[in-house]
Amino acid sequence: MLDLLTPAQDIEILPARKLAARVAGVYIAENDDFETRATEALELDFRGILNDYHAGHTRRSGGREPWYPRGTEMRNERQLSILAPDELALAAHGMGLAEIKPEWIGANLVLDGLPHLSMLPSGTLLFFKGGVTLKVDSQNGPCRIAGRRIAERADMADLDAGALLFPKVAKRLRGLVAWVEKPGRIETGEEVSVRVPEQWLYRA
Repeated sequence: MLDLLTPAQDIEILPARKLAARVAGVYIAENDDFETRATEALELDFRGILNDYHAGHTRRSGGREPWYPRGTEMRNERQLSILAPDELALAAHGMGLAEIKPEWIGANLVLDGLPHLSMLPSGTLLFFKGGVTLKVDSQNGPCRIAGRRIAERADMADLDAGALLFPKVAKRLRGLVAWVEKPGRIETGEEVSVRVPEQWLYRA
């Protein structure tokens, strides 16, 4: 436990790191629904992906923000959903499925080459070779809404059971949400430079 007498230099701090990844797929939700479809490239401005379901400078609060009345207008830090193929495979295995397609749960980006993508900390910067920069806000917690869509698309016999199972098996495997720090265009196959910030545990 930290106290006021603990010198800051005695707190364990993990140094910043640079990693590399590749864009394995890009997806957009152009309709009034979170499910996405594969595309060749994404055009982004400071609102997020142009014409995407989650685009906007602000959004309405929901179950993830119990400290606000539902529907409160707030900053949109969830402009993009980022997933990893290996984590999708683990979640699919946990549900007894051959696969979970990224489109089913509203992915915008699938990044390959980052072990434990969902564990990247808040503040991680993603620099895309084409010029875009995204900033990671947090892990994306799995929910029953996404679970039910998986159950529907995978033709599970019990849709309600599938909806409840996904949040259990996909915890810390659901990827990340991020927002646009520098806009531009992201293409499939693009290289990504990942800058993980310094990390420490705050125990005061």
